[in-house]
Amino acid sequence: MATGTYDRERELTEAITPAVESTLAGVEVLAVELLSPARFCVYVDHPDGVDFALCERVTRLLDDYRAHWTIDVSSPGPERPVRRPEHFRRAIGGTVKLKTADAKRLRGTLVAADDHAVTVSVHGTAHQIPVDEIVRGNLIDEDGAE
Repeated sequence: MATGTYDRERELTEAITPAVESTLAGVEVLAVELLSPARFCVYVDHPDGVDFALCERVTRLLDDYRAHWTIDVSSPGPERPVRRPEHFRRAIGGTVKLKTADAKRLRGTLVAADDHAVTVSVHGTAHQIPVDEIVRGNLIDEDGAE
């Protein structure tokens, strides 16, 4: 069931984020996404950028998971993950794609965000979505092709 996937992602995110962010200065965990039942990807960012060496350091920190999981570590890419309230606050004014737990999909301009909800304008209509209901969120690179 899809909800189980997103619940597992949240569990992994809650466990991995503090371990990585407290150990590697400046590294921010943006999201953890399940790619298959035995594989997940950790999206990270750093003020100086993300290179292979940083991805390797993050992977090594997650050695305990490697007994049961294949782990990918990646830079944010052109569709930067946004999941936490602080991610949404930094993205205000940008174009986002959101998917909610009930499979609702929205694409529009992020016009407001606080600790509890985000507001997205889609064709001039404002939609307020509780942060806890968002299972996928990405900031769309408006300069890049999709």
